[in-house]
Amino acid sequence: MQALGINTPPGSGRLSILQRHLTAVPVSGQVATVSHPTSFQYTLDNDLLTTEQRHFYEENGFLVVKNLVSDQDIDNFRSAFEKVCRKELEAPGLVVMRDVVIAKSEFVPDQKAITKIQDFQELPELFRYCSLPQILRYVECFLGPNIMAMHTMLINKPPDAGKKTSRHPMHQDLHYFPFRPAERIVCAWTAMERIDRSNGCLVVIPGTHKGELKQHDYPEWEGGVNKMYHGVRDFDPNSPRVHLVMEKGDTVFFHPVLLHGSGMNKTAGFRKAISCHYASSDCYYIDVKGTSQENIEKEISELARKRYGLEEGITLKDAWFTRARCVKGERLNM
Repeated sequence: MQALGINTPPGSGRLSILQRHLTAVPVSGQVATVSHPTSFQYTLDNDLLTTEQRHFYEENGFLVVKNLVSDQDIDNFRSAFEKVCRKELEAPGLVVMRDVVIAKSEFVPDQKAITKIQDFQELPELFRYCSLPQILRYVECFLGPNIMAMHTMLINKPPDAGKKTSRHPMHQDLHYFPFRPAERIVCAWTAMERIDRSNGCLVVIPGTHKGELKQHDYPEWEGGVNKMYHGVRDFDPNSPRVHLVMEKGDTVFFHPVLLHGSGMNKTAGFRKAISCHYASSDCYYIDVKGTSQENIEKEISELARKRYGLEEGITLKDAWFTRARCVKGERLNM
């Protein structure tokens, strides 16, 4: 298995060391300069990542690892997802989502109606992804030995219906999380087939993980926006970005403050990926009242009132505490 960097701009020697050690991902855009910090803030030394890979993540906030998840595992996850769509598999807490355009059309009981499932922590057939040994070996490079699986997703990006609703606004995942520190949170996101710009690959803005959590709101898009698809307010569409072209089984690990999103799916097929956000169990919960995250807490609380009949709703901390599962080491604060 070989971890990936990205293409070096013509004439630049700043990433030449990376090129000797890493196979390049076909991308567009620029990446942050590798400045070889004297100390590492976002990675830990456990003899898996090379020094160059650690520098790359420190400067850019993401790292792609080629062929990390086997075809057999991915095919099994695909099969489980299809059973969920046919209602042959169910689990407590499982959230099934539909695109805002599809939701207004006639319901079809198969994967064409489902754009995403979340919170499959009670579904062993899918949750196995979160405890794959090869995934956890890399997660430990960012979090240490005590690892919590916090948020699970399988994304089934549909062909765009002409309203551009298949795209995902640029956002920071930390907006949804009431736990800190951000340096001990990481996402593993695995392509379940070839993913490129034609079917809506991930788009990242390298180096933004070093910034602050920004205000998020629903973007004013002409075709409407899917539920919970918040985006960074006043995002500059001219910001330099990198498109992550990935093959089946490739996995990207990225920081929760990294600005990222995805484009439209312009193909006739569905684009699938599976992911898990992890946090060190040494992390701690915060109160988001009075912060930029208060709007997402209100939305989740209102959703809980409607779905579960709770008179007072729930806090953002409550929502995540019930989902969290220890997948390696000890469960401490989380």
